[in-house]
Amino acid sequence: MTPHKRALSALSLISILLGLGLLVVAQFLNLAQAQQDQGKIARILEINGPIGPPIADYITESIAGAQRDGVDLIIIEMDTPGGLDTSMRRIIKEIIASSIPVASYVSPSGARAASAGTYILYASHIAAMAPGTNLGAATPVQLGGRNPLPGSDGFPSADPPSNDDADKNADDDNEADAEPDDGDTKDAMSNEDSMRAKVINDATAYIKGLAELRGRNEDWAVKAVREAASLTASEAADMNVIDFVAGNLNDLLDQANGRIVEVNGNDVTIDIDNAFLEREGPDWATRFLAAITDPNVAFLLMTIGFYGLFFEMANPGAIIPGTFGLIALIMGLYALSVLPVSMAGAGLLLLGLMLMVAEAFAPSFGALGIGGLAAFGLGATMLFDTDAPGFTLSWSIIIGTTLVTGAFMAGIVVFALSAQRRVVTTGIPYMLRQTAIVESWDGDKGWVLFEGERWWAVSNQELKAGQTVKILAVDHLTLEVEPADL
Repeated sequence: MTPHKRALSALSLISILLGLGLLVVAQFLNLAQAQQDQGKIARILEINGPIGPPIADYITESIAGAQRDGVDLIIIEMDTPGGLDTSMRRIIKEIIASSIPVASYVSPSGARAASAGTYILYASHIAAMAPGTNLGAATPVQLGGRNPLPGSDGFPSADPPSNDDADKNADDDNEADAEPDDGDTKDAMSNEDSMRAKVINDATAYIKGLAELRGRNEDWAVKAVREAASLTASEAADMNVIDFVAGNLNDLLDQANGRIVEVNGNDVTIDIDNAFLEREGPDWATRFLAAITDPNVAFLLMTIGFYGLFFEMANPGAIIPGTFGLIALIMGLYALSVLPVSMAGAGLLLLGLMLMVAEAFAPSFGALGIGGLAAFGLGATMLFDTDAPGFTLSWSIIIGTTLVTGAFMAGIVVFALSAQRRVVTTGIPYMLRQTAIVESWDGDKGWVLFEGERWWAVSNQELKAGQTVKILAVDHLTLEVEPADL
């Protein structure tokens, strides 16, 4: 076959393949359009893991997109331990303001809608759970502290005391009157209890408002907040916490179809008979941002960024450590910008890093390094100002990074001490008491050779060419020498 014929054959094959590809794409497009034309559309969104700013962005943007596209029902498929209060409230505001009914569905079996997930279920127009799932434990976590749970020792109960409790409190008050009054301690405890009560009361009012809006069990909602109560799917359905238990998405559509829900103040009948299920999961950018806003990942990125920049400063021109360190540092700073960060923790962490850098460049035989290591560890434990599920720093990460940093600092100290004991091999200190060979001499001055270099030298004694001399001092570029045999 000639080259011309081979080229024609290749061109024909490419044309055929391209035509077949276009036909396949057109067929898929026509099928999708036909499916959408034949019935309603239910768009599925996903919350799988802690609820943070990236997930809140994804849900709010997807709900807005579903309204633009004319979707008939939005389904939020959930499996979450909870999340940040600000992110949860953004999602709930979008659900309440939606012109399209929103159904929250705890799925698959074994999943949960704890803490923030419970609030989202209460806010949704339709609340459903798969068998073997649970919800509850909606007690808010106080930012900036490790407060006890409501109902435990140390937490003021919102329930009125019983007669026995009242008698006991009266006895306690009488005993307290007989003791010296510690005003400062009393005021401090009063302020702490007041702050805890504010957090719980705010959360209670919020979830009661959602329960009232959707006609769900208010009493259990309060119990979930004040006592961290939890329910299984069947229990939640029996107690009017959710609307029904659904085995799968098709079962959810069947049970939701025909229900009347209130959307923006208007009664709307859900019509999703033979609906086309369209899944819109988070894109790669949302998944990536959700990953780096995990406090453990953010902390590691910050640490890696510090080490990268440190090695770049210690070895200028290495490029790779500085480049990757700067990238890691920027990603870590982004994560810190969207997470609740304690200024005290961040300050201690920064102080620790600065002290360790100072130890590397101005060795203090461990004093700066040990202080920096202590500040680094304390700052890590205090860095994130929240106990929200999924947004706490793991102790294994804190201990691991602190130990690695400590080993790094110990290596610097050992290197500094060994450098102090090492024999000097360069510069003027090394030249003193070394020997040289006289090249030429005239009176009290001449030229000598030292390790292949020609130096101008002076001496108070007469020397001759070829004689070995000892270097006594170095004055700029002039050596003071004497015969080596003296």
